[in-house]
Amino acid sequence: MRCVLYITNMPRKPPRRIVSTLDDLTSAPPESPLLGSFMIGRISQAQGKYLFTCVFPSGEIVLAELAQIFRGKAWLRRGGYVLVDRTAFEDRGNKIGGQIVNVVRNEKAWRKMDYWYVCS
Repeated sequence: MRCVLYITNMPRKPPRRIVSTLDDLTSAPPESPLLGSFMIGRISQAQGKYLFTCVFPSGEIVLAELAQIFRGKAWLRRGGYVLVDRTAFEDRGNKIGGQIVNVVRNEKAWRKMDYWYVCS
Protein backbone atom coordinates (compact mmCIF):
# COMPACT_ATOMS: atom_id res chain seq x y z
CA MET A 1 0.00 0.00 0.00
CA ARG A 2 1.38 3.36 -1.03
CA CYS A 3 0.66 6.53 0.80
CA VAL A 4 0.45 9.63 -1.37
CA LEU A 5 0.90 13.01 0.24
CA TYR A 6 -0.65 15.94 -1.55
CA ILE A 7 0.84 19.33 -0.86
CA THR A 8 -1.61 22.12 -1.34
CA ASN A 9 -1.02 25.80 -1.33
CA MET A 10 -2.68 26.76 1.89
CA PRO A 11 -3.42 30.43 2.25
CA ARG A 12 -1.11 32.16 4.66
CA LYS A 13 -2.35 34.11 7.60
CA PRO A 14 -1.68 37.83 7.33
CA PRO A 15 0.98 39.09 9.72
CA ARG A 16 -0.30 40.52 12.96
CA ARG A 17 -0.05 44.24 12.81
CA ILE A 18 -1.23 46.82 15.20
CA VAL A 19 -3.24 49.03 12.93
CA SER A 20 -4.85 52.06 14.39
CA THR A 21 -8.37 52.43 13.15
CA LEU A 22 -9.90 55.65 12.08
CA ASP A 23 -12.07 55.64 15.18
CA ASP A 24 -8.95 55.80 17.31
CA LEU A 25 -7.51 58.62 15.24
CA THR A 26 -10.55 60.86 15.04
CA SER A 27 -11.45 61.92 18.48
CA ALA A 28 -14.58 63.32 19.98
CA PRO A 29 -15.05 67.05 19.51
CA PRO A 30 -12.60 69.16 21.50
CA GLU A 31 -13.88 71.02 24.51
CA SER A 32 -15.24 74.53 24.15
CA PRO A 33 -13.82 76.95 23.19
CA LEU A 34 -11.47 76.04 20.37
CA LEU A 35 -7.95 77.39 20.54
CA GLY A 36 -7.41 80.55 18.51
CA SER A 37 -5.35 78.75 15.88
CA PHE A 38 -7.95 76.02 15.22
CA MET A 39 -10.85 76.51 12.83
CA ILE A 40 -13.51 74.24 11.39
CA GLY A 41 -13.55 74.26 7.62
CA ARG A 42 -15.41 72.56 4.82
CA ILE A 43 -13.50 70.65 2.15
CA SER A 44 -14.23 72.19 -1.22
CA GLN A 45 -11.71 70.46 -3.49
CA ALA A 46 -8.81 68.02 -3.50
CA GLN A 47 -5.73 69.74 -4.90
CA GLY A 48 -3.24 66.91 -5.01
CA LYS A 49 -1.65 64.31 -2.83
CA TYR A 50 -2.77 65.10 0.73
CA LEU A 51 -3.64 68.72 -0.15
CA PHE A 52 -7.18 70.05 0.14
CA THR A 53 -8.85 73.40 -0.34
CA CYS A 54 -10.82 74.37 2.78
CA VAL A 55 -13.42 77.12 3.05
CA PHE A 56 -13.85 78.75 6.43
CA PRO A 57 -17.08 80.37 7.67
CA SER A 58 -15.60 83.82 7.01
CA GLY A 59 -15.34 82.90 3.31
CA GLU A 60 -11.55 82.60 3.40
CA ILE A 61 -10.15 79.84 1.18
CA VAL A 62 -7.04 78.06 2.44
CA LEU A 63 -4.90 75.21 1.14
CA ALA A 64 -4.48 72.64 3.95
CA GLU A 65 -2.31 69.56 4.21
CA LEU A 66 -3.56 66.31 5.73
CA ALA A 67 -1.67 65.30 8.88
CA GLN A 68 0.65 62.32 8.64
CA ILE A 69 -1.47 60.08 10.90
CA PHE A 70 -4.47 60.31 8.56
CA ARG A 71 -2.66 59.56 5.32
CA GLY A 72 -3.87 56.35 3.76
CA LYS A 73 -6.47 55.89 6.49
CA ALA A 74 -9.02 58.68 6.13
CA TRP A 75 -11.16 59.45 3.14
CA LEU A 76 -11.98 63.11 2.79
CA ARG A 77 -14.73 64.13 0.47
CA ARG A 78 -16.08 67.40 -0.82
CA GLY A 79 -18.47 68.96 1.66
CA GLY A 80 -16.96 67.17 4.66
CA TYR A 81 -15.77 69.08 7.71
CA VAL A 82 -12.27 69.12 9.15
CA LEU A 83 -10.45 70.83 12.01
CA VAL A 84 -7.55 72.91 10.67
CA ASP A 85 -4.58 74.22 12.64
CA ARG A 86 -3.68 77.57 11.09
CA THR A 87 -0.30 77.97 12.86
CA ALA A 88 1.23 74.66 11.75
CA PHE A 89 2.96 76.11 8.68
CA GLU A 90 3.50 79.73 9.66
CA ASP A 91 7.28 79.40 9.67
CA ARG A 92 7.31 78.08 6.09
CA GLY A 93 7.01 80.52 3.27
CA ASN A 94 4.68 78.54 1.01
CA LYS A 95 1.06 78.36 -0.11
CA ILE A 96 -0.07 75.88 2.56
CA GLY A 97 -2.14 77.79 5.11
CA GLY A 98 -2.84 75.06 7.66
CA GLN A 99 -2.78 71.42 8.63
CA ILE A 100 -5.82 69.16 8.96
CA VAL A 101 -5.53 67.81 12.51
CA ASN A 102 -8.92 66.14 12.88
CA VAL A 103 -11.67 64.84 10.62
CA VAL A 104 -15.29 65.41 11.64
CA ARG A 105 -16.97 62.01 11.43
CA ASN A 106 -19.77 62.19 13.99
CA GLU A 107 -21.26 65.45 12.85
CA LYS A 108 -24.17 65.32 15.32
CA ALA A 109 -21.81 65.41 18.30
CA TRP A 110 -19.80 68.25 16.79
CA ARG A 111 -22.91 70.32 16.02
CA LYS A 112 -23.86 70.31 19.71
CA MET A 113 -20.67 72.17 20.63
CA ASP A 114 -20.70 75.94 21.24
CA TYR A 115 -18.23 76.74 18.48
CA TRP A 116 -20.16 75.04 15.67
CA TYR A 117 -22.57 77.91 14.99
CA VAL A 118 -19.94 79.75 12.98
CA CYS A 119 -19.78 76.90 10.44
CA SER A 120 -23.46 76.77 9.56
